Amino acid sequence: MNSYVLGFREIDKTKLMVVGGKGLNLGELSRIEGIRVPEGFCVTTGAYKKTIEHNEEFNTLLDQLSALKVEDREKIGAISGKIREVIEGLEIAKDIEEAIISYLAKLGEEHAYAVRSSATAEDLPLASFAGQQDTYLNITGKDAILQHISKCWASLFTDRAVIYRMQNGFNHRKVYLSVVIQRMVFPQASGIMFTADPVTFNRKVLSIDAGFGLGEALVSGLVNADIYKVREGRIVDKKVSTKRLAVYALEDGGTEERELEPGLQNMQALTDEQILQLERMGRKIEVYFGSPQDIEWCISEDAIFVVQSRPITTLYPIPDVNDGQNRVYMSMGHQQMMTDPIKPLGMSFFQFLSENYPLRKAGGRLFVDVSHDMASTIGRRILLSAMMGKNDPLMQNAFKSIIQRKDFMKSLPRGQRIFSLRTEGMSGAMFIEAFKIYRQNDVEIVYNLISRSEASIKEVQQKIAGLSGEELLAFIVEDNKRLKEVLYQPRSFGAIMAGVYAAEWINKKMEKWLGEKHAADTLSQSVANNITSEMGLALLDVADVVRQYPAVIEYFHQADDETFFEDLAKLEGGEAVSQSIRAYLEKYGMRCSGEIDITRPRWNEQPTALIPMILSNIKNFEPNASSVKFEQGRREAEQKERELLSRLEQLPGGKQKAAKTKKMISVMRNFIGYREYPKYSFIQRYWVYKQALLKEADRLVQKGVIREKEDIYYLSLEELREAVRTNRLDYSIISGRKEEYEVYEKLMPPRVLTSEGEVVSGVYSTGNIPDGALAGIPVSAGVIEGRARVVLKMADADLEEGDILVTSFTDPSWTPVFVSVKGLVTEVGGLMTHGAVIAREYGLPAVVSVENATKLIKDGQRIRVNGTEGYVEVM
Repeated sequence: MNSYVLGFREIDKTKLMVVGGKGLNLGELSRIEGIRVPEGFCVTTGAYKKTIEHNEEFNTLLDQLSALKVEDREKIGAISGKIREVIEGLEIAKDIEEAIISYLAKLGEEHAYAVRSSATAEDLPLASFAGQQDTYLNITGKDAILQHISKCWASLFTDRAVIYRMQNGFNHRKVYLSVVIQRMVFPQASGIMFTADPVTFNRKVLSIDAGFGLGEALVSGLVNADIYKVREGRIVDKKVSTKRLAVYALEDGGTEERELEPGLQNMQALTDEQILQLERMGRKIEVYFGSPQDIEWCISEDAIFVVQSRPITTLYPIPDVNDGQNRVYMSMGHQQMMTDPIKPLGMSFFQFLSENYPLRKAGGRLFVDVSHDMASTIGRRILLSAMMGKNDPLMQNAFKSIIQRKDFMKSLPRGQRIFSLRTEGMSGAMFIEAFKIYRQNDVEIVYNLISRSEASIKEVQQKIAGLSGEELLAFIVEDNKRLKEVLYQPRSFGAIMAGVYAAEWINKKMEKWLGEKHAADTLSQSVANNITSEMGLALLDVADVVRQYPAVIEYFHQADDETFFEDLAKLEGGEAVSQSIRAYLEKYGMRCSGEIDITRPRWNEQPTALIPMILSNIKNFEPNASSVKFEQGRREAEQKERELLSRLEQLPGGKQKAAKTKKMISVMRNFIGYREYPKYSFIQRYWVYKQALLKEADRLVQKGVIREKEDIYYLSLEELREAVRTNRLDYSIISGRKEEYEVYEKLMPPRVLTSEGEVVSGVYSTGNIPDGALAGIPVSAGVIEGRARVVLKMADADLEEGDILVTSFTDPSWTPVFVSVKGLVTEVGGLMTHGAVIAREYGLPAVVSVENATKLIKDGQRIRVNGTEGYVEVM
């Protein structure tokens, strides 16, 4: 075997680092019976390495390039250009040249060839790198082929390829280039075939793009392709486009654009038989590679040739059920306001709380299988109203669109539903308790519930203190059952339901009687017992302590989690600041962004996560702002109550209406704040578990079972229990999952997914929304204009007075940020999710479930948020 040249038939799955992704896939395609691949060979990465590795100028420039960031576009362009010049100017070593010419002689030097780049980071299952390096068509003669091999090597450093590698975390020095030399096919038609629909992601629908001549016309966007959709051997859709141009090969090399004859311009590029033949070939290739494929093909003299196949990297994974039945899956992350991936240990704990739901894993997220509910008339009604309601209209509309598909609905399996009066939190006892609590209207009920919850936490802390090993894991498994009892107790749910019912009653009746929308939003400001809004105000008090000590503020700009409190102790005012922050962490330190995942670092573990919010509070507020804000909200609520009651009394039957409304306002203010407490309670318990598990992880590190204590996050609770019991573990499990989760972090889960892989999107009705506005759910009334601050991580929240926060999702940990902003826009959420509750509590106009808000709104743009009607305008 020559180390510089490999024929396609010599290439197998072990040769990725030798021939790159494109070369590897061509080698594999050549092995599939019945698939024609134009013959050719690869100039290996060994040839590239030998050519460049000892060149001093190249290595100096590469060092300079490696030091740059994506934002340094001009410098990237300048240095990349110099690198390309260096590579194209290098002489190809004699032994490499001889190996190439020798193989060309076997195939026939007189033929024309495609010279194509094949990088080691290309056409991979998790990163396509499609189009990042160059391809040259119809190259004839050995000298021209050698010249274009150098051009391909140089194209590893096009600006687009360099930036793509930076964005995907690939080291420039660890990506090498092979060059594919492949006999040219001069086709009458060519195109691309996706074995999963690239629009809906449905794995059963194959999509073909086709045009006349070479495929370059389609790839470069010169013409619109014909698009054919095929499902299980049947053409289900055709779009025949007008194709005025095509790219053809020239006799003496190269290509040219030609205008097509009028008779061809609107002709179907493929016959129906060719379409179906392509589908059969596509499915065969997909089975061989074991995943959906993006396939380049061409037809010459009625023979179909495949010139490339690569994995489709944009598909969201499907839950691994494989029972042959159609399924509908609902994203649990969208329900929980946390669409980030959850590590395996976090999934184990969350599944404990949702044992009655058939949860499925896909892409590092959890999905609820709602197939049986969708198949049932009653189940659909509960799912669409009680469970979705105003929580997520986009999800509700996605379900409605599925319901319209009669054939699909008939194919859904029937079985025990999830959502019924047997569902946790939906029992008849809850409704009875809610009615009792509404009648009693005694805020002491909430104080008693909180007191019992705190006693339960103390009991767990005492019991877990002396446990380790198998005994500890057994206790945690058992205590999770107790946690479920605490979370789903009817009295607790009843208290929440009473507050929510009162708020909905107020909104409905005030709009009907007085024409006023969302009246409850102002009335619910500064209510009692809202642990989440109290958390935001409490950080204002911490800021009041910090603002007194310049040395502490200066240290905050380079603070370190490991030595945080030790460093503070050395500074003037450090002791006072330490006491204030420790007191805050004692009550709220178990919280963090994405807190439903027990593996996420808590504020107790990363106290510096609070620093941006503390500094923002110092910048944007005067001292004693927490009391001022709370009192201001309380006064606005009282004033609103007086105004509404006064207006109601003027109506027919006004005294009765006013009396009923006064009672409802009282019920709402007594109980709506408790909505936030149950989650706080179970996150407290998670922190107790986590501290004990990390101590156990330290023991596993000492015994050499794992390498670092955070490795346990990549094990399920049962796997961890087994590792603790046996002191043994196959470490490749952890290594593999770490790689998987790097990929999962780049995925955005769909709201609704079918077992065919189809992502079902809901759409808003845009009734009263202005043209160009972004639609969402109005969750906190009012209209506000200001600067958009697009923030994806709380640590990056550099906010100023009057800013409007635009983010993917919020959970309770974001509450301290809310005190600094004047409005809120999120991509995920509903009327009773945490962000909505706190926005109303603080009087912030808010619109949630604005699809792609963080992409469509640019940081720094001036926007108007209409939290009454539910839309956002870019000014």
